[in-house]
Amino acid sequence: MENCVFCKIAKGEIAKEFDYENEDIMVFPDLHPLRPIHLLIVPKVHIPDFLDAPDLVLLKIFNTAKKLVREKKLENKGYRLVINGGGAQIIHHLHLHLLAPLSSQAKM
Repeated sequence: MENCVFCKIAKGEIAKEFDYENEDIMVFPDLHPLRPIHLLIVPKVHIPDFLDAPDLVLLKIFNTAKKLVREKKLENKGYRLVINGGGAQIIHHLHLHLLAPLSSQAKM
């Protein structure tokens, strides 16, 4: 998509440091974090909305989220996975938010 900021990041037109990247997925911090950890898990291919996403892309996104939860040792610290859709998203390119910690006893 021509004016999509996530597509520009995927193409390297906007520089971004990734927490994780492979050929299909890129992960980077949210510009306005709501928790100490607030990562965006974004497919590199433009998908405007959750309902437009092929099952394989959703599987890759959620497998990446599982990998990050384990790597960052968030299993017992409370975490949230969020997808906004149907016009609720600010950027109309499918992405999953990983937010943590959520537990009041969690220590980072």
